[in-house]
Amino acid sequence: MIDIRKLKELVRLMVENELTEIDLHDQQETVTIKRGNPHSEPQVIYGAAPAAMPASAPAPAAPASAAPSEAASETHAKAIESPMVGTFYTKPDPESKSFVSVGDSVGPDTVVCLVEAMKVFNEIKAEKSGVVERILVNDGDAVEFGQPLIVLK
Repeated sequence: MIDIRKLKELVRLMVENELTEIDLHDQQETVTIKRGNPHSEPQVIYGAAPAAMPASAPAPAAPASAAPSEAASETHAKAIESPMVGTFYTKPDPESKSFVSVGDSVGPDTVVCLVEAMKVFNEIKAEKSGVVERILVNDGDAVEFGQPLIVLK
């Protein structure tokens, strides 16, 4: 069982850094703390870890909102929105190629970009399947919570 003091500290850090999700795993347990936006109360999901849990925990990433956006108003278009305020990056480092380009197929677990907040680089997953139709933000631009980043069709 997770120590309640540790859980309260995680929630405090989450609120202070305006994170929308923290997902922690170890050999015995898994803890996911989510909130819909930086101003809502966190929701804690606690459970036993699956038997085949990887040794290292993935970087925290918040799911993109399922709400349709103006940028994705076309019939079959879906927007991947920023889960936090930060800086948008299309690639893991300046020398690497972009995570995705227009025309690439993506699945729910495909990392499509990074959003850096408080010196933490958060991998943003598509959370949807589709083909990249447009990338709405330039590398290095500041983004807001809920801002459409990438449009899928």
